[in-house]
Formats: sequence, C-alpha cells, structure tokens
Amino acid sequence: MSASPILVLMGPSGTGKSTVGAMLSGRLGWPFQEGDDLHPAANVEKMRRGHALTDADRIPWLELVAAWIDERRAAGEPGIVTCSALKRSYRDILRRDNVTFVNFTGDAAVVRDRMMRRQGHFMPPALLDSQFATLEAPGPDEQAIDIDIALPPEDQAALVASALRLEGS
Repeated sequence: MSASPILVLMGPSGTGKSTVGAMLSGRLGWPFQEGDDLHPAANVEKMRRGHALTDADRIPWLELVAAWIDERRAAGEPGIVTCSALKRSYRDILRRDNVTFVNFTGDAAVVRDRMMRRQGHFMPPALLDSQFATLEAPGPDEQAIDIDIALPPEDQAALVASALRLEGS
C-alpha cells in the first residue's frame, strides 16, 4: 500500500500558498498546516524587524515542518502544509516518497503588490527581494508541479487537484 500524499505548497511569501492550501483542504478534506505557525518566535521577530532569515534560522523550522509531515505519514493520513522551501537543500529536509512540492511561480511585482495590501502578517514586503534571490526552482528530478500565481486561487486549487489526480480522494 502506498503512503498517503502530502503536498508542500512552496514559494516566496505572498504567492498565495495559504489561500490555496485552505481551499485544497476544504476541497479534499485533508488536514492543513500553515507553515508560518511553526516558526520559532525568534524567527518571527527577526522577520518582523525586517531581517532575512539565515540557513541556521531556517533549519529548526524546516525540521518542525518535516515532523508534521512525518506525523501525517505515521497516521497514514494525507496532508497539506505551506513552507517557502526556497532552496533544494531545504526541500531535501522535507522530501519523502509521498511528498509533492507545489511551486507557486510568478512575477515579483505581483507578489509585492499583494504583500503591500495584506494585513496582519509578520513578513514585511522589504524581505521579498531576499526570498526571490534565494529561490531555487525545483529541478526536473524533484517531484514538483508549477502553479502560476496569475490565475485565480480557485483555478490554482483545481489545477493542483487535477494534476495530482486528487479529485474525489
């Protein structure tokens, strides 16, 4: 029996990972974890002050995301988690045989505009450039699909479900 699928919705802040993740969770009935909620308080405060996270900052957070994935696997449950997973080395921490990365792609100017309009998030738009500079798109050998952020969120969720043949799961 194959393991239940886990989706890691990845990409820079402001690309719509949380919105689409919540939609997919509702559509599929799968558990959803907002990866930002797993950040240690020190990381949140550092970003709130406008400082980019270092690899040393990110590793403990990525390990918490990986633990959430492993909990789903141990329970035999599917799941959806958001996580920027900007570098291949970060994705390597999360990679499991049943994990698919959903890479939200698009123009940085569109993302910046979204970030300027959103309320109550700790990530300031000033850090967006550092995220795009850090971003390593998934390679052809990684289990990943690309989703264009220019599409409406409902269409993005439908594309993910269709691409992974998840409807009715």
